[in-house]
Parts: sequence; structure tokens; C-alpha cells
Amino acid sequence: MSAAVRKPAHLKALAVVVMVFGVVFAVAGTATWALVSGNLRNEQITVAEDASMFAGELVDTPWEAWAQADIINHHALDASGGKTYSQLDREDPVRETMMNGSFLRASLFTSIVAFGVALLVFGLGVVFIVVGEALRRVAARVDAPVLDAAEPVTV
Repeated sequence: MSAAVRKPAHLKALAVVVMVFGVVFAVAGTATWALVSGNLRNEQITVAEDASMFAGELVDTPWEAWAQADIINHHALDASGGKTYSQLDREDPVRETMMNGSFLRASLFTSIVAFGVALLVFGLGVVFIVVGEALRRVAARVDAPVLDAAEPVTV
């Protein structure tokens, strides 16, 4: 009985490449989250006291950014009598308040999206690391001798 040995070098190399990308993604996601959080913190935005959550907190997380964007919308709609920017007459002086509120909300929502992308990239990194490790383990098992299919097995 002869044994043929397969060399899974390509599988081992793939495992390493996938794991390296996983580490790069995890680090990039973490760094992006930290940068967005730090830049928001540097703006010194505080969630309004009448917000439904995180009142008085410094905005540096996506949840605080969402709470502040929500209360900005509430305040702007109060000022306009419930009308949106597009519903106000072009000459209405409240229209500028609505426009500013809309711009502030859009900026906060942009940071929320950036936090989401950072979390997605981090999560992909973790998945790549797990898949790379699984490939590495499969490569180790494939490295074991296997029977040559051309020869009969006697028991």
C-alpha cells in the first residue's frame, strides 16, 4: 500500500493572506471608529438637555449623534410650526433655521454612517481572521498522508 502526500502550500498561503487582511481590516475599523469619535469630541457638541436620551452628554458615539440629530429636528419643527424646509415659503425667515437644522442633522448622520462603516470593516476583519484560521487548520489536515486511489485497500 503506498501513500501519496499532497502539499497544501497554496492553502497555507491563502490562510495567511486571509488572516493578514483580517488584521488589517480589524485595525482599520478600530482606527476609523477612534478617529470619528475623536473628531466629534473635538467639536464639543453636547446633547441638548431636553433630548430623549443622553441629555448633557458630549457627542462622541453614534448613539449620542443620533440623539442630538433627533432633538435638532424636534427644535426646528417647533420653530416652523411643524413644517419642513420645503413646505415653508421662500420668504419665510424660519426657512433659514430649518436649513441650518437640516445641515447639522446631515453632518451628524454622516458621522453615524462613518461609525457604521468602521464597525462593518472591523467585523469583516474578525470574520477574515476566523476564516483564515479555519483554512490554516484544514491545510494542516490535508498535509496528512492519504491513500492512493489506484491501489486497493486490504483489510
